Amino acid sequence: MEKITLCGDNCLECPRYLARTTSELEKVAELWFRVGWRDRIVPVDEIRCSGCTSHKQCTYHLVECTEENNVEKCNQCSKFPCYKIEEMLRRSDEYEKKCREVCTDEEYQMLKSSFFNKEVNLQK
Repeated sequence: MEKITLCGDNCLECPRYLARTTSELEKVAELWFRVGWRDRIVPVDEIRCSGCTSHKQCTYHLVECTEENNVEKCNQCSKFPCYKIEEMLRRSDEYEKKCREVCTDEEYQMLKSSFFNKEVNLQK
């Protein structure tokens, strides 16, 4: 089973989405800082996630875009793939390179299955 986001992330593989205990959330906050997704180790309440549309924040501004285009997911849009998707995939490739450098193999594999299969997931 999968829970694919607007941008092609897989929530059910995401350590942030899956983390429930304070200890798990603290580890995620440290990892997000280490890979450069946060500028500091944030409090557990800030790192907690129940899915990207739950808090209307999107690094790629896709939540607003899908609302404007009256679709649930990017791949349902008549403009897909658009420049926002192309830019998102480019940035995702950069993030993946950084994760390969700073993560353990286990962390990298976890992040890969969560975030670095966007293009494939968007075709579903």
